[in-house]
Amino acid sequence: MKPLDNDFSDTHLPFVSVNNGVGKEISKDLYYWTDQIVNVCFYGEPGSEEWVLIDCGMPHSKEQIMEAAEERLGHSGKPQAILLTHGHFDHVGSLEPLLEEWDVPVYAHQLEIPYLNGKEDYPKGNPSADGGLVSELSPLYPHHGIDVSTWLQVLPAEGEVPFMKGWKWIHTPGHTPGHISFYRDTDGLLIAGDAFVTVKQESLYKVMLQKKEISGPPRYFTSDWEAAKGSVTALSDLQPSMAITGHGPAMAGTELKVALKELVDHFDEMALPPDRRPH
Repeated sequence: MKPLDNDFSDTHLPFVSVNNGVGKEISKDLYYWTDQIVNVCFYGEPGSEEWVLIDCGMPHSKEQIMEAAEERLGHSGKPQAILLTHGHFDHVGSLEPLLEEWDVPVYAHQLEIPYLNGKEDYPKGNPSADGGLVSELSPLYPHHGIDVSTWLQVLPAEGEVPFMKGWKWIHTPGHTPGHISFYRDTDGLLIAGDAFVTVKQESLYKVMLQKKEISGPPRYFTSDWEAAKGSVTALSDLQPSMAITGHGPAMAGTELKVALKELVDHFDEMALPPDRRPH
């Protein structure tokens, strides 16, 4: 086995958006909170001891995430589990410190497990994915796998989501092999991770100001564009009423449905890096 680089202690990204530290209630049992430039979700009603954390934000955010959870839920109790849309550093940056505090199971898709048990690294960021500074700096972002195998469990194969009754997980690969999204049929709520996002992640200006616009998965870290297009199409076909994405503000209603259809219909020009577009 290769030596593990399991530590994000030297990772300090200066990118901070105007929504840093801001939370928003989507429904009585779903709330999202922005950690610098990435969203984490708290599933569970305020006052309830039964809650789940979805994704774990940036490095060095353990205390802020715990404080946000306590403010939302009204207590400092630990979650029943942590669910991961995928294992990129900005979604698992504070995972290990949180596990040291909470000691709870972590669920991920089978295809994401090698990046979470120390067996594999993600590809380095692609600096030519777009002309923006965020892309140009992406080779410097952490891309190593981590090892949380002590807590790691594979999601149930039939789509059931542990501790989230009425929800299902959907395999939405492309950004990573085991990327997943979460969907609830009864009200059309979608937690999309980075299958698509609502801020153009390659533009530092738009990231900082959180300018809301539909965009494909972050180009500099997406590994399989054919799969990514299929995932966006599958999520659009669900006709979700509201989507929380990994980056950017929530999008809802007609705005969301129209924007998703446009992304599907014009995926090549809207999502693909310039060097991957058909000529």
